[in-house]
Amino acid sequence: MNIIHVIVLAIIEGITEFLPISSTGHMIIASSVMGIASDPFVKLFTVAVQLGAILSVVVLYYKRFLQSFNFYIKLLIAFIPAAVFGLLFSKKIDAMLESALTVGITMFVGGIILLFVDKWFNKPTVTAEKDISRLTALKIGFFQCLAMIPGTSRSAASIVGGMSQKLTRTAAAEFSFFLAVPTMFAATAKKLWDFHKDGYTFTGDEIKLLVIGNVIAFVIAMIAIKSFITFLEKKGFKLFGWYRIVVGAVIIGLILSGYNLQVV
Repeated sequence: MNIIHVIVLAIIEGITEFLPISSTGHMIIASSVMGIASDPFVKLFTVAVQLGAILSVVVLYYKRFLQSFNFYIKLLIAFIPAAVFGLLFSKKIDAMLESALTVGITMFVGGIILLFVDKWFNKPTVTAEKDISRLTALKIGFFQCLAMIPGTSRSAASIVGGMSQKLTRTAAAEFSFFLAVPTMFAATAKKLWDFHKDGYTFTGDEIKLLVIGNVIAFVIAMIAIKSFITFLEKKGFKLFGWYRIVVGAVIIGLILSGYNLQVV
């Protein structure tokens, strides 16, 4: 893995982490195309670089993170399902992460869902995080578990989950951002532990690459979050749906035509 690979993957992470188009799916495909997907450090990097992106949420919404203790209780409740399922099915999740076909299918199916989600949930009553109940937070947490299937998108799953519980698009998106902080921090910590447990150690160059990648992801994610909220309020999810359908169809088409996108 070189600096060019780092820049490309970090930009992809920063742009896609909070959009409903699957950051993991995009990085799996990008690393596969660049021929580096099987490298254990690359697999770690694609998770660890998310730290930079989630720090952008803390900076942009720092006032929310300084408010009532109930805010953290709701985040913890919403985080618990992913923590439990992640621990129980970690090996199966890792196996799915090595399938580009899985990414293609879930991108395509998720795109179809996003075409209709604005019509399905068009009578929201919850406009702010403070009005989200603990039970609603738990239900959103279960929706987030769907993102363990590569290509689903953690953002898409949790936003759709929020909208299904009568949150507005903006409120659902913002709660998804907040929920990313404990979820992705835990995912990164586990990946670092697994990397160490498997006997790998970081070289000085690898540490530099991680730092550079996280800084780039942080800056790009700051821009992406602001742009996404503005776009979402005006246009909704249809464009993201069509994008996912096209990308998913291209991935599936390439694989069926014999192009090797597998990352084993």
